[in-house]
Amino acid sequence: MNQMVTPKFGVGAPLRRKEDEPLITGQGIYTADYTPEGCLHGYVVRSAMAHAKISVENANEIREMEGVRLVLTGAELAGKTLPMMAKLKQIDGTHFDVPPHPVLCSDEVRFVGDAIAFVVAEDLNTARNAAEMLEVDYEPLDVVIGIENALAPDAVKVWPEFDSNVAFTFGQGLHARTEEAFASADKVVSIDVVNNRVVANYMELRGCVAEFNAGDGRFKLTLGTQGGHGMRDVLCKILELEEDKIQVITPEVGGGFGTKIFCYREYPLAMIAARSLGKPVRWAGERMDHFVTDAHGRDNLTHAELALDADSKILGLKVHVKAAMGAYLHQFGPFIPWVGVSMSSGLYDIPAVFAKVEGVYMHTVPTDAFRGAGRPEAAYLIERLIDKAGEETGLGPVEIRKRNFIAKEQLPYTTQTGRLYDTGDFSGHLDKAMEVADWVGFKARQDESARSGKYRGIGISSYIECCAFPGSEEATLELSAEGNLTLLIGTQTNGQGHATAYSQVVAEKFGVSIEDVEVIQGDTDLVRKGGGTGGSRSIPLGLPSVRDASNTLVKKVKELAADRLEAGVEDLELESGVVRVVGTDQQITLAEIAAEAGETLMAREEVNQTEATYPNGTHICEVEIDPDTGDVAIENYVIVDDFGVTVNPLLLAGQVHGGTASALSQALCEHTVYDEDGQLLTASLLDYRMLRAADLPDIHFETRNVPSTTNAMGIKGAGEAGTIGGCASVMNAIQHALKDGAGVREIVDMPATPLRVWEAIQSAK
Repeated sequence: MNQMVTPKFGVGAPLRRKEDEPLITGQGIYTADYTPEGCLHGYVVRSAMAHAKISVENANEIREMEGVRLVLTGAELAGKTLPMMAKLKQIDGTHFDVPPHPVLCSDEVRFVGDAIAFVVAEDLNTARNAAEMLEVDYEPLDVVIGIENALAPDAVKVWPEFDSNVAFTFGQGLHARTEEAFASADKVVSIDVVNNRVVANYMELRGCVAEFNAGDGRFKLTLGTQGGHGMRDVLCKILELEEDKIQVITPEVGGGFGTKIFCYREYPLAMIAARSLGKPVRWAGERMDHFVTDAHGRDNLTHAELALDADSKILGLKVHVKAAMGAYLHQFGPFIPWVGVSMSSGLYDIPAVFAKVEGVYMHTVPTDAFRGAGRPEAAYLIERLIDKAGEETGLGPVEIRKRNFIAKEQLPYTTQTGRLYDTGDFSGHLDKAMEVADWVGFKARQDESARSGKYRGIGISSYIECCAFPGSEEATLELSAEGNLTLLIGTQTNGQGHATAYSQVVAEKFGVSIEDVEVIQGDTDLVRKGGGTGGSRSIPLGLPSVRDASNTLVKKVKELAADRLEAGVEDLELESGVVRVVGTDQQITLAEIAAEAGETLMAREEVNQTEATYPNGTHICEVEIDPDTGDVAIENYVIVDDFGVTVNPLLLAGQVHGGTASALSQALCEHTVYDEDGQLLTASLLDYRMLRAADLPDIHFETRNVPSTTNAMGIKGAGEAGTIGGCASVMNAIQHALKDGAGVREIVDMPATPLRVWEAIQSAK
């Protein structure tokens, strides 16, 4: 048997992140660390009411205050709106109406936190004080909160001109075929689930610094993003500028999770102010701003039905998602539930699927992509539903899955919503996860918990996700006259470790250390173009281009070295910064080659991917519940994933652990709560509970990879996988514990707080 050798560099090497030292020693530069000379400070006046007619009474007085340099209101920015970029057709083939999303509201506000004015002053305290003195006259209007309330026939209309709070209606799959499948079913299993609204809560809050050069009419905007080129393009739409008029600089980013992809109001406001005043303008968000302005995630109500034949084989699936959009349609908001339901069938061979999505307006912060963006919602639904089918048929959670998994022999497999699964072994990772989790020994552990007065349950979530959507990422690799290697690429690290992963491949090709490779991201002037980071795309799409650019530049270097060394190209090797004739002491350094060339040597490659990739895996969670308090303790957590190819096992484990922690936090405690007046009751970390490190279990993680055939390097992507697989495993385990321990039959939904769990136990009694 051949033993796999762990490479020193390159794909598969478990290298520690080279970018960590400056971050953990306080040397990292974030947006908040940048305050150019003469910088002014901006502060946003936000609506205190969820729905009201407004007028600003004393803007001119505030403009005359000492230290105040500018007050912008909706009157000055008429017609300036944030673009909505998810242009999708509805189920009837029409395009849906898109209401205006003003940069500043001029006459009506639609959620607590809606932007009314932007005050700029010489220092932040002056700006804040002036903003607090701005008199906003509110004429309260009726408010609607909650999906079901918004869909009621007599509900208050967020946008009365549309006659309904239904923003759009999408459909995926085949309705007629699905109805036929249900008509022939021997059994129908149904479920209703909630996917609770969550707030990203990245460590680094949003902020920006806008500078304007009157000489060339160009802006420089420094801010934390998930892709400067996409941010620049949206800002160009808002401000009606050509793309060469805006440079976006992204320094270190303290977390993004999808929520930093979007263009928020403060960015064009700071730019408009900087141009007007001829001074840099800085805006720094606070935690309260984050809760009431940054796009929220999830917030779905879903009903689903599964049609089974006499052998419990799935015949069909119906899904009806009601997805909260908030008060406006956010930048990609409608796209999130649309892409989510495209993954409705999960890992299962379902011959008939029809999924319907209704987007719903209400007076809340808008929703958009958050850590998985629709795919966690889809996985949660199908894995809760399949568990229920296992219970109602008597097959249990394992046999119902194995009986209905898409078999290896069926791959590649096209789902009824058009997703093309290329490779995988779904029963294989389920079996491995069960082995590691000691599935067969669970009953003994459950009995032991019962003797202690506790309830124990075990839950499975076998998921598949869609990521690294079709597209490409250009990579430019340069060898300077000094012999330095520099990679320029348009993805954007938000803590994933891009510099390390990309450098591994360059270092392997050139025979140097990863420390010898500089990676440049986050500057739209230096990097020609880029798709940014989102949808687990950076490594699957970026690395093949980095590999090809490395190969191309190595070829150029060897050809130049071959002339100098009077050797054949095939006789040369690269190692430790030199090109050497194999088996001799004849060599030339990279620096000498580059200097002799008289110019920077460069290679640019862009590998196009025509189909998405489909990571998949199994999570198994084991919990113990205290019936007296409702407290849930996670006793064991096992993940076996198929990511196609592992680029760096240390980076991979970090991504999977982080995503899983996010899922466990949503499942057990995170919950965004509005009262009936539209006031956000969970508007700070004092009120919005997140899991702490002490709450999290040790996670056993391993891979059982089957390389992708749609990706040039076999990579399937991993950034969001932990979040996608996690929630259902926890909730299925809790449901199992409560059913066996207390006879709870009703579906227990997220978040499974101690109070909710305790109430479920009391209701069953």
